[in-house]
Amino acid sequence: PSPGGGHVPFPPEFRMLGILPGQWTPEVVISRHQGLLYNVSEELRTGRAVHAIGADRVKELSYFHPGDPDLSLDPEIDGSLLLPEILDVYEAFRDPIRFRPEHVAPEYRREAAPGGAAPLQTLPGVNAPFGTLERAALGSNNWIVAGSRTLSGRPLMANDPHRVQAAPSLRYVVHLVGPGWNVIGGGEPVLPGVSIGHNEFGAWGLTVFLTDAEDLYVYRTHPDDSNRYRYRGGWEEMRTIEESVPVRGAPDVRVVHKYTRHGPVVFEDRENDIAYAVRAGWLEIGGAPYLASLRMDQARTWEEFREACNYSNIPGENMVWVDIDGNLGWQAVGIAPIRRNWSGLVPVPGDGRYEWDGYLEIRHKPHVLNPPEGYFATANENLVPPDYEHRDAVGWVWSDPFRGARIREVLASGRSFTLAEMMQLQTDYVSLPARALVPMLRGLDWGAAMSPEDPYSRLRDELLDWDLALDPDSREAAVYVSWERRIRAGIAEIAVPPEARPLLGTPSMKKIIDWLSSPPPWFAPLGEGDPVAGRDAFLVRAFGDALTDLTDRFGPDAAAWRYGDTRFKHVLLRHPLSAAVNAETRALLDVGPAVRGGNGYTVGQTGFGDNQTSGASFRIIAEAGDWDAAVFANTPGQVGHPAHPMYRNRFDGWSKDRFFPLYYSREKVEGAVAERIALSPSDP
Repeated sequence: PSPGGGHVPFPPEFRMLGILPGQWTPEVVISRHQGLLYNVSEELRTGRAVHAIGADRVKELSYFHPGDPDLSLDPEIDGSLLLPEILDVYEAFRDPIRFRPEHVAPEYRREAAPGGAAPLQTLPGVNAPFGTLERAALGSNNWIVAGSRTLSGRPLMANDPHRVQAAPSLRYVVHLVGPGWNVIGGGEPVLPGVSIGHNEFGAWGLTVFLTDAEDLYVYRTHPDDSNRYRYRGGWEEMRTIEESVPVRGAPDVRVVHKYTRHGPVVFEDRENDIAYAVRAGWLEIGGAPYLASLRMDQARTWEEFREACNYSNIPGENMVWVDIDGNLGWQAVGIAPIRRNWSGLVPVPGDGRYEWDGYLEIRHKPHVLNPPEGYFATANENLVPPDYEHRDAVGWVWSDPFRGARIREVLASGRSFTLAEMMQLQTDYVSLPARALVPMLRGLDWGAAMSPEDPYSRLRDELLDWDLALDPDSREAAVYVSWERRIRAGIAEIAVPPEARPLLGTPSMKKIIDWLSSPPPWFAPLGEGDPVAGRDAFLVRAFGDALTDLTDRFGPDAAAWRYGDTRFKHVLLRHPLSAAVNAETRALLDVGPAVRGGNGYTVGQTGFGDNQTSGASFRIIAEAGDWDAAVFANTPGQVGHPAHPMYRNRFDGWSKDRFFPLYYSREKVEGAVAERIALSPSDP
């Protein structure tokens, strides 16, 4: 629909690109696989890092827990041959989207910059591989609260999934009503059903439970026949499928796909007689992402919901549930291979010595019903019980614990909660890392770095009296975040050897705080042989560098510094075509900017960069039984057509951390109708 009434044939993107929509094909469906797959990309990086600096050093620099996983490479694997391009083909579907000016029609095209082409617009893939910061920024929060802990006496469910921020939105809100169906909530356009929401009986939400369902196998191939690989003392033939791929403006390309008994061959090193294949649990029948939502949408009890969860192969999630009978429950889902003799954290030979021993039945993954505390929360941190008997079937890598710890801190306060307080918690900007780091400013030897007469010394003193909230209008938050960023970057430079930095990235904040609390020997050179003195000198230098950064960003008048600023923390939702089109068209497509607060470690998760590119575009809070009281947020809007008023109408409220009613009853819905669209089958 167009804003002035009537209809236009297609959204303007089709005119800009000179294309028409076509029928969905298997290739299109596969290319939009939103499975949040894990962990073969990290497995390759870890294996390469082990080869570069050794297993013990990688373990020291990484946040593997609980326990002491084995990171050693099998002697059959030559670590020098673990090339970065091994997974290029496998990961191609989640590469960023890039458009150039020449891709769009001339009337929309951006002029090339003087001396060169216009820059590419790059958007992060919605299924990007998980690294240290990606794990912190792509996760989610959810929690459930028993009626005994709410003012209304009804249980509450809150969920805010953290994914890519984009225009149009990743998710949309839908209310599906039909025979056996009355479900409302959020989903993604290419996925079936409602993955987060409620029906007449219960409400549910999800967060990522990082289940390792992928492995990289390394094969020795026959020197005279690359289609044969070594397996259990003999040579086994690869299965091959030949296809002809049509290419516009060029001859068809012949492609041969190869498969071992473990999965598709993704790379061949003919010179060294090596092949690599990926074994993936999501390739099993029933592995379509979120397909089990169709069962969850019709669940009437905890038992029915948990039965639906048993079919939820992909992705690994923490599913939570509350219902009108007062129950609350948690069930971890996701297909989980059982590995008996290795950690799954590094590549292994495909010669038969490293085989999966089937899959753990999903209902046997960690779960809880009506916890005695009266609440339960998940935020992608480790929730595996210490005595869990199937430890070999879940992963070793989790997000930092700060978001989950803050949620539980609030829920354990003993108050009787309201829905409004759950809104406040979903948008909470208190930083637990700041609670650990800021007190370290006391007692440091500032020397010439900052004398008492220095006008910036009061910023240090203000930080020590700060409430630890990364609010948009806070000067202290600006100082702290600049300091935290300098600490993260400095630790990576000091602790991680140069050859491993591209592989391991920045260490987790949990590790950084542990190191700063009890300085390891590598701080000693900064303190003339004393690790504590070196740690203190490092913190002083990082603080001074942070103030320099802020001066460069805002100017010398510290009174004007604010964290929420379009020059610092903000959000600008960029359309995939943004950098390829002219300014007038870009204004139609992009949404924002608006100032923001928080960062990747706060419950109100807004990522780590100046521009928020991840976090909760969609939020929902529901009270079981009072369904019309549910609230939601979804940015920028419900409609994907940039010229429609509902393309961006939710952005302003969302950016200010506001919520909107999610009406459920027929009476309430009919009383808030803005537009009706009638769809009917085409005439024969």
